[in-house]
Amino acid sequence: MRITYVFLGAVLAIVQPAYADVASPPVLQPQKQQAQAAQLSAQFLTRFSYKPIPLDDALSAKVLDRYIKSLDPDHMLFLQTDIDKFMSERNEIDDSIKREDLKIPFAIFNVYEKRVVDRMNYARTLIKQDFDFGAKEDFSVLRDKEPWPQSEAESNELWRKRVKSDWLRLKLGGKADAAIRETLDKRYANTLDRAYKYKSDDVFQSFMDAYTTSVDPHTDYFGATASADFDIAMKLSLVGIGAVLQERDDYTTIRELVPGGPAQLSGKLSVGDRITGVGQGKDGAIKDVMGTRLDEVVQLIRGKKGSVVRLDVLPADAGADATHRTISLVRDKISLEKQAASKTVLPVKVGDATRKVGVITLPAFYEDFEAKRKGDKDYKSATRDVAKLLGELKQEKVDSVLIDLRNNGGGSLDEAVDLTGLFIGKGPVVQQRGSDGKVAVRRADFKAPVWTGPVGVLINRGSASASEIFAAAIQDYGRGVIVGEPSFGKGTVQTVVDLDDMVRNSKPEFGELKVTIAQFFRINGGTTQLRGVTPDISLPGFSDPTSFGETSYDNALPWAQIKPANYTPAKVVAASLPTLQSRHDARVESDPDFQRLLKDIADLKAQREKGVISLNEAERRKEAAAREERLKSQIQASDSEDSGSDDGLQSNERSLSADIAMENARKNAKDVLLNETAAILADEADLQGGAARTAAKLSGSTDGK
Repeated sequence: MRITYVFLGAVLAIVQPAYADVASPPVLQPQKQQAQAAQLSAQFLTRFSYKPIPLDDALSAKVLDRYIKSLDPDHMLFLQTDIDKFMSERNEIDDSIKREDLKIPFAIFNVYEKRVVDRMNYARTLIKQDFDFGAKEDFSVLRDKEPWPQSEAESNELWRKRVKSDWLRLKLGGKADAAIRETLDKRYANTLDRAYKYKSDDVFQSFMDAYTTSVDPHTDYFGATASADFDIAMKLSLVGIGAVLQERDDYTTIRELVPGGPAQLSGKLSVGDRITGVGQGKDGAIKDVMGTRLDEVVQLIRGKKGSVVRLDVLPADAGADATHRTISLVRDKISLEKQAASKTVLPVKVGDATRKVGVITLPAFYEDFEAKRKGDKDYKSATRDVAKLLGELKQEKVDSVLIDLRNNGGGSLDEAVDLTGLFIGKGPVVQQRGSDGKVAVRRADFKAPVWTGPVGVLINRGSASASEIFAAAIQDYGRGVIVGEPSFGKGTVQTVVDLDDMVRNSKPEFGELKVTIAQFFRINGGTTQLRGVTPDISLPGFSDPTSFGETSYDNALPWAQIKPANYTPAKVVAASLPTLQSRHDARVESDPDFQRLLKDIADLKAQREKGVISLNEAERRKEAAAREERLKSQIQASDSEDSGSDDGLQSNERSLSADIAMENARKNAKDVLLNETAAILADEADLQGGAARTAAKLSGSTDGK
């Protein structure tokens, strides 16, 4: 930014930037119950977590560092002078929590808000000018270890390059200058708008996230909204109208209708309709929700089963002045089936024969704890759903079963144990060591396995916790072949503690803690902590181990080992692994899809290590042309209609139909890794002679009867 000096006689006047008189964002203040919740959390964490860490100056410094990093991970917002001021109170966080004083984190957040407003307004002034895309300039996209700007001028230069980068990406996507200006102005205005909508709860949640993860990477604090979302994820159900909502241009827009939900069954709502008001009950006043945060609109729409919610709706594609409709819906329990276990059957050619591989995709180890506790015989359970799918696959006479656990971050420990029982019957599955050093063995207790044929498990870096327990047990028993990337490396167990229950508080005020209480170990005595589960046959992946996975945490527990449990592994899989590996190697060597995937991964890794992108149009077009050429050949090979080219737009900047089409294209794209894993499973079935012979070989390999 350039400040112009105008001399009028003897008076020096500074012409301020166009955004200098923009209203400041609201100054947020901590609430009493938040300070109490922080203090209660500290009491619990310093006494009862698996590895108690005292709340002292050392932890205080870590909390502050994490908090600042969470707000400005790329060092694009704060100035060095801000950081210097924050650091002067680096050792005060512990004392502040103890005396129920949260002024420090709130003061930092208020500065953060101002910086967001200032930088977004400055970015909007930049798009009024033209950029020189013939200049030889680079923009650093990995700034987490770069110094913060020393001055406003330095920050301005950084943001000039950032805006230029955004512009060039859209330009390469085929957008004209006028459209680019409109798109970027709206993008920065939306970010600006969000800065004015922050609330005290947002600040407190961010601060508590920094505090709890400084104690342990997997310890978390849940405020009311986060707690509700966690419960929904575990139950796979909620009470509402059955609509997936998205914020688009200040409107709460319907992106998807859940089959069988009140919204879909009513026939009165369509994808693209915009909700402009929400009323409670048959006669309640309708509250205007234009410009309201999406999470707040969602809370207004959710409610008790059987209750009425009224929606003021502007139909899809209608103008802002079009006639609205008022729709009444009765809330009901919505089952989130898309997040439940699902199956498909893949035919795979092996020599002259065709093997049928049953694939079960499991996104999470879900379990409705509350329904189970109440004795509901039909409570939602990952194991029950998978058992049903296995029965269906047996009816379809599949030769082998593959459990796809990619990006399954875990869930219920009980479900991990029970799911293993579907494949081993009875036997130890995982060992659990508490903070007192005592080790308990968790066992599966099925009379007999539900599936006795060949098994495989597909994992990646996103497979964590319960996924690792299951995969490790299948591997240790020799029950199936593990394929993919080394898993996340989370070897700890958490439980949820209600802080209000802890102090016998009658109303919900203080939230919940998800606290690490134990470490789990494989039945072979090792742990998945840090190292994860190493696959029997490795596949490539896009993840970066330095930034994703247990090894990326600076306070992760070390790897450890205890005595093995009493179990008897089978040798069926181990005997076939050399042949499976050699067949895999030969197959992927001549598979053009697999080789293209390897090239894409190598390119991504090179770009990641480079850490900068060119702001020179000619250089970027050359890079884009090479990428497009690869994509064209890939599309021709896969019969895909999606070009995969980068249009430079964010999700909510495309039309809803275009965005949904792009999402569906990605879902329907050829899954190279899944197809290769299915081929490995077909080979396994071929070598083992199918399900019947595998069952005979495995008989007596576990301690089940």
